[in-house]
Amino acid sequence: MTAFTYDMVVVGSGPGGYVAAARAASVGLKTAIVEKDSFLGGTCLHRGCIPTKALLHAADVLTELKSAAKMGVMTEGVRVEWDKVQKHKAQIVKANAGGVSHIMKKNKVDVYQGFGKLNGGGQVIVQHDDGQTSQLITRNVILAVGSTPRELPFAKYDGKTIMSSDHILNVEKIPGSLAIIGGGVIGIEFASLFARLGTQVTVLEMLPQILGPADREASDLLAKELKKEGVDIKTEVRVSNVASNGTSATVTFSDNAGASHNLNADIVLVAAGRPALTNGIGLETTQAKLDQRGFIEVDGMMQSEEPGIYAIGDCVNTPWLAHIASAEGVIAAEHAAGLTPAALNYDHTPSCVYCEPPVAWSGLTEAQAKEQGYNVKVGKFNFSHNAKAMILGKKVGFVKFVTDADFGEILGVHIIGPNATDLLAEPAYAMQMETTIEDVATAVHAHPTTYEAIYEAAAIAAGRPIHG
Repeated sequence: MTAFTYDMVVVGSGPGGYVAAARAASVGLKTAIVEKDSFLGGTCLHRGCIPTKALLHAADVLTELKSAAKMGVMTEGVRVEWDKVQKHKAQIVKANAGGVSHIMKKNKVDVYQGFGKLNGGGQVIVQHDDGQTSQLITRNVILAVGSTPRELPFAKYDGKTIMSSDHILNVEKIPGSLAIIGGGVIGIEFASLFARLGTQVTVLEMLPQILGPADREASDLLAKELKKEGVDIKTEVRVSNVASNGTSATVTFSDNAGASHNLNADIVLVAAGRPALTNGIGLETTQAKLDQRGFIEVDGMMQSEEPGIYAIGDCVNTPWLAHIASAEGVIAAEHAAGLTPAALNYDHTPSCVYCEPPVAWSGLTEAQAKEQGYNVKVGKFNFSHNAKAMILGKKVGFVKFVTDADFGEILGVHIIGPNATDLLAEPAYAMQMETTIEDVATAVHAHPTTYEAIYEAAAIAAGRPIHG
């Protein structure tokens, strides 16, 4: 076994891990990163955010082309060649993986390919694929080990008819029919993707609404639009079994009245959450603790009960989002270097769903704000009154501010419609800076733009409506 000494060792090279490693190195810590896969980038880059959005963009382009005739642009003979869509996706992933490698080289971060395991508070043992091991002696460790798709006991993956989100990213052909267990972000994005490619899609969700954390108005409007695209959404159902015959699968589920139903589909996608990958990483050799759901317990600086051991991203009980993992990685790296970063305010987490129409939100829903006792005032502006949305032919949706009527505090913002995931930036930043709704309503917004809808909704909430 070969031994090496570091100030910081990061285990996992996803958007939390590689950002943490780059930041640690940039503030003067001798840093190494350990990755069990043969490539850097983690789940987000190779099995999550990036490849999913690449496929979704192909569906977006197809949607635009199908609606082009309304604007006088004729597009006869449009077709989807799935193998080329997959090739485009692979090229994007490869380019981004190369970018991560470049960042590590630029910051002089040593890369170890292999499985990293804690051996007490000050060591990480790396088991390489060739059977060799490396001992990394370190003052600090950041665990960025991520998560994996949850396999249900009655729906074991076969990778052919019963799939996880990992499997379906590389499906060889567009399925004729698809049943999705779970109406959260992952399930809804794949529903929107394949429905627009011609697949008969059914979503089975146990909650009363899809996108449970979203504002109910946005969720209901999205469900309405997905149904127009041919998605059959069944809420308040419980799946009890999935059986495969080798070429298709049958889902057995019960509705809220207790009646049992069977649904046959070419592919069943299980999108029912992601447990943390904390097993087998040596936590038992440290004082670090797991909560009841298997997440590593950390404080605001992302430090565990074991001094010098930090955890970030999907392996801690914070929002499962790449940008949250990256922000947590910066906090952990800076704290380990003796700096004084501010803890994250998770109430201001920006959440985005890249379906059609896209949905984005930050802060409290209207219902949550009322439950917490605020004197709520809502400002809502529909994109059907926005000139740029009309030009784009995307008039469905709205911007909705949830505010405190007494002090003008922005409690939450909810957007569904064109460019929603980008439009979220301004109000999310306003919330972080504790800007009032009046400040947003008096800022000049360019015309004609979709982000004028931010101003219009803010003006309504501030009591000075123009077009609303």
